[in-house]
Amino acid sequence: MTTSTTAPDRIGIDLGGTKIDAIVLADDGRVRFEKRVSTPRTYDAILAAIAGMVREAQEHAGAGATIGVGAPGSVAPRTGLWRNANILDCNGKPMPADIEQLLGRPVRLENDANCFALSEAHDGAGAGHGVVACFTIGTALGGGLVIDGQVRHGPNNEAAEFGHTPMPWPNDSEWPLIPCFCGKAGCVEQYVSGTGLTRDYAKVTGVALKGPDIVAKARAGDDMAKAAIDRLADRLARLTAAIVNVVDPDIFVIGGGLSGLPELVEELGLRAGRYAFSGAASVKVARARHGEKSGVRGAARLW
Repeated sequence: MTTSTTAPDRIGIDLGGTKIDAIVLADDGRVRFEKRVSTPRTYDAILAAIAGMVREAQEHAGAGATIGVGAPGSVAPRTGLWRNANILDCNGKPMPADIEQLLGRPVRLENDANCFALSEAHDGAGAGHGVVACFTIGTALGGGLVIDGQVRHGPNNEAAEFGHTPMPWPNDSEWPLIPCFCGKAGCVEQYVSGTGLTRDYAKVTGVALKGPDIVAKARAGDDMAKAAIDRLADRLARLTAAIVNVVDPDIFVIGGGLSGLPELVEELGLRAGRYAFSGAASVKVARARHGEKSGVRGAARLW
């Protein structure tokens, strides 16, 4: 008699501000099921939506499928309460315990940027590298750090909060420092993000444009828009160099809505290398292999 060694399927849920994604991921990386719904407005409705998607996913998964959930924010180690989420209704709630109670099964809940990093380190652009640092650059700036295949959390569960480190080597264009929702001022996220790009362009030109419109104007040759993209790229390069000076990752993987810009990926290594301590560091950078699906794939891989 032989015993099967096939690993169980993995259910992944990615909670975002506007949508919730679900997948069933087979052991070989194939996606058996996927679905997306809009994010409800209240905490109880969010929990119910997650539970409903898990139950539907389970219909397409094998017995014993594991459940992982990625969400903005993180759990406070001492209290077990969720914190620092831009989905404000989730803050201060025992979200991990509430999801487990609702489903009656063990669930692993993780920061969404950490899920992205885990996915890209496992079978994405960072595969085969020992230390993988990740940025998700969209409306906000997320960060993740994976070392030898494991997400680095730290004793306070605050590792790789790159967006809430101070802007390195600020210049005149960054003063006065911009207040952040975290209560401090000068956090990198306020500058390196879609929100930061929009704010910066309006500050210089007096014209309010959304990020895609600024990018379109830059590609059409508009000098003010090109300068705004260049400032964004320079700020990301300074952040990257600061991380190189502390950790010196093997590779940086870039995802999020702004990751399509070559200034933030293909040109980043050279820019960052000039800011690093040596002034000539070789910084390897790659665009995320799984794109917007990395978050939910990483959630599935939390087990």
